[in-house]
Amino acid sequence: MPLIKQNFMFKWILAVMGYMFFRYPGAILGFIVGTVIDNWSRSKGGIKNIFSEEGRTVSPGDFELNLLSLASLVIKADGQVSQSELDFVRAYFVQAYGRERANATFRTFNEVIKDREISAQRIGLYLQQRTKYEVRLQILHFLFSIAQADGTISTAEVSQLQSIAGFLALNNRDFESIKAMFFKSADNAYKILEIEKSATDADVKKAYRTMAKKYHPDKLQHMDKAYQKGAQDKFTKVQEAYEQIQKERGL
Repeated sequence: MPLIKQNFMFKWILAVMGYMFFRYPGAILGFIVGTVIDNWSRSKGGIKNIFSEEGRTVSPGDFELNLLSLASLVIKADGQVSQSELDFVRAYFVQAYGRERANATFRTFNEVIKDREISAQRIGLYLQQRTKYEVRLQILHFLFSIAQADGTISTAEVSQLQSIAGFLALNNRDFESIKAMFFKSADNAYKILEIEKSATDADVKKAYRTMAKKYHPDKLQHMDKAYQKGAQDKFTKVQEAYEQIQKERGL
């Protein structure tokens, strides 16, 4: 049914229902209530928003355990469990949630990393339906930080991280941008800004504005301090990449 027709249905439906139960007073009341609903629906872009799946949420507990499950996949990706990577995850969760809550969560994590088969695809689908894109970008950044905690990111870890990024519905340019924040190369500044080395000066400036907006810490204000710090780290890397290109080009 066309959206414009949907926007005018509720007042007449409720008016008829009101008349059936309370005659004319009920019809008037139903019409008034229906009009309010119609106006609200129109302001929100249509009736479909009332039943939209965009409102799905994930509880803090579920988010933590799914995040730890993804962390365990990265830690085990190269066939060994690094103590420095485990320590990084623990420190991150202590900073985010406090020691008592982190310790309780980690007891479950220890069971997950030892025994349970974990599906990155299932977790990725679950999180992509319930978290904003910028939150999933921060999840990937966090997972890269884990892989780097022992001093090097192995090929197996990069492969696992790329698979997870795909399941989180992150595009490849964003994956390469965050990856470039952890690898030194001649063109990593351009990769961070998601542009080619042949980009014009105007394109460089435009890319910087776009990436600064995408990674701005304010987008994660609703999350705990550890996640906000991660957002700040990404934002800083974007600024450093831009400054490096400016210096190279004499801008």
